[in-house]
Amino acid sequence: MKALVTGGAGFIGSTLVDRLLADGHDVVALDNLATGTLANLVDARAHGPRFSFVEGDIRDRAVVATIAETAPEVVMHLAAQADVRVSVTDTFYDAMVNVVGSVNVLDGAVAAGARKVVFASSGGTIYGEPAPEVLPVSEDHPQEPLSPYGVAKKVVGDYLRAYQALHGLEWTALALANVFGPRQDPHGEAGVIAIFTGLLLAERECTVFGTGRQTRDFVFVDDVVDAFARSATQGNGRLLNIGTGEETSVNRLYEVMAAAAGVARPAQLTPARPGELDRNVLDNSRAREALGWAPDVSLEEGISRVIAWFRARQAAA
Repeated sequence: MKALVTGGAGFIGSTLVDRLLADGHDVVALDNLATGTLANLVDARAHGPRFSFVEGDIRDRAVVATIAETAPEVVMHLAAQADVRVSVTDTFYDAMVNVVGSVNVLDGAVAAGARKVVFASSGGTIYGEPAPEVLPVSEDHPQEPLSPYGVAKKVVGDYLRAYQALHGLEWTALALANVFGPRQDPHGEAGVIAIFTGLLLAERECTVFGTGRQTRDFVFVDDVVDAFARSATQGNGRLLNIGTGEETSVNRLYEVMAAAAGVARPAQLTPARPGELDRNVLDNSRAREALGWAPDVSLEEGISRVIAWFRARQAAA
């Protein structure tokens, strides 16, 4: 199989590139390098002609021809403006990347004669704020996003259904929980584990917003890319939640991370940020059924790997 990965130089995208290459596929990574980095693709380049990198911006209509020229069988669409706060302060920019950019990617997939698109949706935003009694939230929950970012992810899901009807383009949308792992940028709201790791290893104080009792579903990046790899041939026409199904409070997260880093200092509490969800956890039973997928890496093991990766990077600097 030949796959194109948009956002292929990013945290999740580059990890997916490595997984697909390891599975024996040919891979093209497309990225504008706004947040991704070529350093994430060092291992991929070792695969020689089976890997190639194309610099391009999905907002640019020319990317349609670029994708067509690479002739992928499957497009893994991960390129995005991924910060909810940015979507609020600059909704136009968010829509240009996440909606218009996605339309360009879909048009490129059609022009290339691709069989399928696998799309990175957002399990943390498309469902809005589900009531506690429906947690863990399933794919049947109404999609009532409360942020422009969530709206954009929902809209692209609608485009996927339209492109299937109009062009016969197969699709799977993966609603991701809070993804963490090596290569994660320690900036932005989804990077709390990377942020805490950087601060803990620098012997600086970590800040917890609100009470710290708010919960999230933290899923390790290797498990996420396993879901993408499986979706190349499975899960057609389905939205699938990719999370652990386990709630972890921010307070508990900090305790685990501080212990792993050998730090005894407590976190500093500060007022809650407006609009932050109180609880979020995903029901992953449909992904288990449709993909034969299940999370494999525990929170503790994942955090250990992240801290080891950060320490290795600091030692090499």
